[in-house]
Amino acid sequence: MADLEAQFGHIDIYLFDQLLRGRLAPKARVLDAGCGSGRNLVYLLRSGYEVFATDADAGAVRETRQLAAALAPELPETNFRVEPVERMSFADAFADVVLSSAVLHFARDDQHFEAMLREMWRVLAPRGLFFCRLASDIGMEQRVLRVAGRRCRLPDGTERYLVDAAMLEGFTERLGGTLLDPLKTTIVQDQRCMTTWVVRKA
Repeated sequence: MADLEAQFGHIDIYLFDQLLRGRLAPKARVLDAGCGSGRNLVYLLRSGYEVFATDADAGAVRETRQLAAALAPELPETNFRVEPVERMSFADAFADVVLSSAVLHFARDDQHFEAMLREMWRVLAPRGLFFCRLASDIGMEQRVLRVAGRRCRLPDGTERYLVDAAMLEGFTERLGGTLLDPLKTTIVQDQRCMTTWVVRKA
């Protein structure tokens, strides 16, 4: 168990599934948009992927830089940037893979959600993979309390911006993407829902 944790860290199980299915090509350029402390990057750093990351939290980026320095010291610190997801400094079509894990549900409103999403799509290369995990109301529609717009209070007491299946399918079509997997939603003891959204860019 310790060996597995050393190799993969606390990787999202659904991102691990994408690795097992060969959807992250070896040496691919991967951008973690909203990286936090880098929990999804341990295996990628160890395995020679060209890793980049951004987060608005300077402390989180500092932790990710420290992780990268330990596991992939050849990567420059400038790969890991303190900046909000909706205003990233990476070039258009920069990354083969964009990761967005537990980020979009912190959107303030519809405009903020779309700004973050479109910026992640902008930096994704054609034929690139967009992997996203975010809170939704799928399967718990009657158990969330609407606060303002799509901002909702969940039974676990947190407030999140919640999507639904029609919204994700609509954005997939408008962005010109293709769903690689059906939308998959995990309901956690009737307290919250997390949906996995995996899209290929045309």
